[in-house]
Amino acid sequence: MPVYVYRVIPKRTSHKPEDIFEISQSIHDAPLAYHPKTGQPIERIICVPTIGKGAVGDSELRQAGLTKYKKTSDGTYEKQS
Repeated sequence: MPVYVYRVIPKRTSHKPEDIFEISQSIHDAPLAYHPKTGQPIERIICVPTIGKGAVGDSELRQAGLTKYKKTSDGTYEKQS
């Protein structure tokens, strides 16, 4: 399930640091409009997704159902995993 990042929409008179939090939601769920605990208005922050941690080996690619190709010296591609 994707993890989304939200922040509390600050009041104009408030100079407090932003309250940022993460929440797991289905991709089909509508974005939240209010903080689930405090009821304050919130907005979703657009972030770069985290796909994996570091380099992924051939076995992990195979388990994920992906195929890796390597370009050979003659310009063709050879299947690696």
